[in-house]
Amino acid sequence: MTRTLASAFAVALSLALAAPAAAQAPAAATAPVQNTAQNAAHEALWQLFRDSDEASLKRNPIQALFRGDMRYADRLGDYITDAWYDAERAAGESDLRRLEAIDRTRLDATDRIAYDVFKWQTEENLKGLTPEILALTAVRPINHFTGFHTFYPSFASATGGAPFATLADYENNLKRHQDFVTLLDRSIGRFREGMASGVVETKLTINNVIEQLATQLAEAPEESPFYSPVTQFPDGISAADQTRLKAEYRAMIADRIYPSYKRLHDFLKAEYLPAARDQVGLSAMKGGPVLYAQLIENTTTLPLKAEDIHNIGLAEVKRIHAEMEKVKAEVAFKGTLPEFFEYLRSDPKFQPKSREWLTEKYFEIGKAVDAKVPDYFSTVPKSPLDIRPYEPFREKHEAGGSYMPGTPDGTRPGIFYFNAYDLPSRTTPGMTTLYLHEGAPGHHFQISLAQENEALPNFMRFGGNTAYVEGWGLYAETLGYPMGFFDDPYQRFGTLSDEMLRAMRLVVDTGLHAKGWTRDRAIEYMLANSDMGRTDATAEVERYIAIPSQALAYKIGALKIQELRARAEKALGKTFDIRDFHAQVLMTGALPLAVLEKKIDDWIASKK
Repeated sequence: MTRTLASAFAVALSLALAAPAAAQAPAAATAPVQNTAQNAAHEALWQLFRDSDEASLKRNPIQALFRGDMRYADRLGDYITDAWYDAERAAGESDLRRLEAIDRTRLDATDRIAYDVFKWQTEENLKGLTPEILALTAVRPINHFTGFHTFYPSFASATGGAPFATLADYENNLKRHQDFVTLLDRSIGRFREGMASGVVETKLTINNVIEQLATQLAEAPEESPFYSPVTQFPDGISAADQTRLKAEYRAMIADRIYPSYKRLHDFLKAEYLPAARDQVGLSAMKGGPVLYAQLIENTTTLPLKAEDIHNIGLAEVKRIHAEMEKVKAEVAFKGTLPEFFEYLRSDPKFQPKSREWLTEKYFEIGKAVDAKVPDYFSTVPKSPLDIRPYEPFREKHEAGGSYMPGTPDGTRPGIFYFNAYDLPSRTTPGMTTLYLHEGAPGHHFQISLAQENEALPNFMRFGGNTAYVEGWGLYAETLGYPMGFFDDPYQRFGTLSDEMLRAMRLVVDTGLHAKGWTRDRAIEYMLANSDMGRTDATAEVERYIAIPSQALAYKIGALKIQELRARAEKALGKTFDIRDFHAQVLMTGALPLAVLEKKIDDWIASKK
């Protein structure tokens, strides 16, 4: 799930997206007719948005929970059933019919952006719901990077997305657990369908899932994240209810959840694993090339081919290598770039001292970033940002960091997670850039500013696309340069290393899924071209294997945002204001890149 804004936004948006000043005003006699038609088109569009969003929340109650909407809190959702897929498809087709009946030319500039985003998102969703694509995806419901088996325990713990403020919250959580058990058993059925059709997951990903399930089963029920909510209760829950809930939660874990984990674990190990494929790339899976092409378009929001992306990655790797050589010379390191990588990997001074030390340093980075933010952003999120290490039960297979959104009203903070697993394999130069990407002003700003902005339709507040979201995160890292965080050569090398990671992703993801690369070849490529440790490189490659094309979004999205900023700086000259540019990029939610480009071009024209 990667999935998830300001009070003055309505005025700022109306000004930013206004028609160019040179446009002629309509004659007085025709203005009322045009205004009436425009109002009717606006109302029809927004009624469609409201109806579509409300229907989606009913089909996907967990989305409502993430927003703090408790109307469907007793259900998890009917995911991966034929009925759920059919309902999603029917809703998308109905939404498009209603959208096509609205005259786009009658809409103002703001509504035209919303129209275009809704159309793009709905059409992309439908592409993923065709029988041909579902035959390649629905039968692979779980891998080690995406699956309810790891998402839900964190969500349902006292520190995840599920609320635990009232007695009803605790009761609803138990009811959702019933749906979770059903979902795990349903996943076995989907896996069996794939075994019959010849569309199967990789041995690598399934072995990792087996390990994840075994890790959770090894915990006593009282140590499970599912039990965490009853270890601390809010005020207002009686002693009798507390005693009852503790017993019911333990029984649910021991008698329902753990047995469902065991069924899935045993099935995967005894039946599915022998049928899983040895080759890790989609190019080796039945129907894989067709799926990968569709995933690239969906992920990047652009009509790109795997070969083109591979070549962009190779060019970026070469450029960043040149910048790394400059840093190596600046610190007077005597040796090759690969030797410098090894020095950064292995020298104790670049290794975090402890989980607690790592936490303290991230808090220090956060305070330093906060002091610089007003120079670059006119609006900041209401939602606070919390800093936490991953929980031990999932840290081994997680990335170096990630972000979980808070609630729109700010009552639950956004969370920046960092990975404290295998500390000797981790290095400190990349800490600042990781925080800038996952925390502020990266995902926390982008996601929070969108969902806090009630002037946007909900699908723009809470939806999005990976190229924009991750492109913004990578672009946010580059703000460390003018903010002064990369004056230190090792911190600068850290951000170059992270940029190198995103460039290598273009090479490795396409290598794995379009060119037949093996897991080991991909890992060795990353080790040879960066200062990554083997643990991190392995986790990254296994992530690309599990979620093909997702890793392409970062660099493709960032390159587009950087291109648009350079275009605006050149066109506007001394009148260019970085805060205005960032508001244009951020304050209408996560736009497909072509829609974002059109918006920025219109803004430049209006400023000139």
